[in-house]
Amino acid sequence: SHIRHAWDPHKSVAQNLAEMGLAEDPNKALPISKKLLVGVVRGDGQQPGKKIVRKPYVVNEMELEASLPEKKSNTLSRDLIDYVKYMIQNHGENYKEMARDEKNYYQDTPKQIKRKINVYKNFYPEEYKDFIASLKPEKMEVQ
Repeated sequence: SHIRHAWDPHKSVAQNLAEMGLAEDPNKALPISKKLLVGVVRGDGQQPGKKIVRKPYVVNEMELEASLPEKKSNTLSRDLIDYVKYMIQNHGENYKEMARDEKNYYQDTPKQIKRKINVYKNFYPEEYKDFIASLKPEKMEVQ
């Protein structure tokens, strides 16, 4: 969107990108030095042998946008959450039993099941703690 707003339809692609300080050909690209961004302009508007960046704000805005932290939008599927809860509820920490369980449709190995449980722990630590806490009273009643 930053490039779109600074684009001049009366100029070529190469001219537009050069004014913004962006490379037309990534194979020929070099880092933009600070001298280019604040270059001294001659009377005719050209510098000998150097390109002048007339719209450095485009690069600055793009760098600012790229430096923002990403939102964590990853979630686990409901099926995986139900699978993990079922396995923990019925087998506790016994991964070998989990691997032999009839609900282990994908025939996961004990290590794969342990990895799935750890992924669930990392994604939903509060929910996992609550789930484990809700299991403890049930086990005490059985004993």
